[in-house]
Amino acid sequence: MVASKKFIPSLFTILNAFCGFMSAVAASNSEFNNAVYFIFFAVIFDMLDGMVARILKTSSDFGVELDSLSDVISFGFAPSFLLYNFFFKDYGEAGLAISAMIMAFSAIRLARFNVDLVGFNKDVFFGLPTPMAALTVCSYIMFVHGKMLDDETSRTFIFVVTIGISLLMVSKIRFAAIPALSMKTIKTRKYTYILIILGFILSVLTKGKAIFPISIVYILSGFIMTIADIKGRKRQPRNI
Repeated sequence: MVASKKFIPSLFTILNAFCGFMSAVAASNSEFNNAVYFIFFAVIFDMLDGMVARILKTSSDFGVELDSLSDVISFGFAPSFLLYNFFFKDYGEAGLAISAMIMAFSAIRLARFNVDLVGFNKDVFFGLPTPMAALTVCSYIMFVHGKMLDDETSRTFIFVVTIGISLLMVSKIRFAAIPALSMKTIKTRKYTYILIILGFILSVLTKGKAIFPISIVYILSGFIMTIADIKGRKRQPRNI
C-alpha cells in the first residue's frame, strides 16, 4: 500500500514528461498549437505531482530528481524544439543556438535548484522558474506572435523573448514561489491565492490570451522584489 502511494505522485511526473514528448512530436509535424497545448498540460501535471505528494506525505529525493528530469523535457527541450521548428529553423546555425538556449539554461536552473534545496527558502525562487519560462514562451507563440504584433516587430520580439527568458532562468532575480497548498498557507498567504485564482479565471475567460500578460507581470514583480530587497539591505544599520 505504501509503495503504491509513493508511485502516485511519480505517475503525474511521468505524465508531465510524456506531455513534453508529445509537444515535440506535434512540433515536428508543424502542429504548433497542439505543441503549445501539450506544454500547458505539462504545467498542470507538474503542479499536481507536488500537490499530491504533499497530500499523501510521500515526498522523497527520488521524486525531486524525477521531477527535475521531467521538467527539463517539458519546459526545456520541448519549448526549444518548438521555437526551432516554429521560427528559428530559417536562421541556420544561429537559430539552432538561440532556440537551444531555453533547454540549456533550464537544465542549469534545475540543477542549481536541486543543489540549493538544503536550507531552501520556500517563499522565494532565485531565477525564473522553468514552468513559468515555458508558459511565457508558449503563450507568446500562440497568442502574440504575428497576431498582436506586426510581422517585423514579431520577428524582433521573439529573439528578445527567447534570449531574455533564458537569461532570467539563471539570474539572481527573486521570484515569489507558489505556496504549498495547505490550510496554514491559505490563511497566511490568502492574497497570493486570490491572485492565483484571479489569474486562472482571467486565463479561462480570455481563452488563454491573458497568460502572456500575466507572465510578464510575474516577471516584472521579480524585478520589483529584487530591487526592494537590495534597498532594504542598504537601509539596515551596519555593525561597527
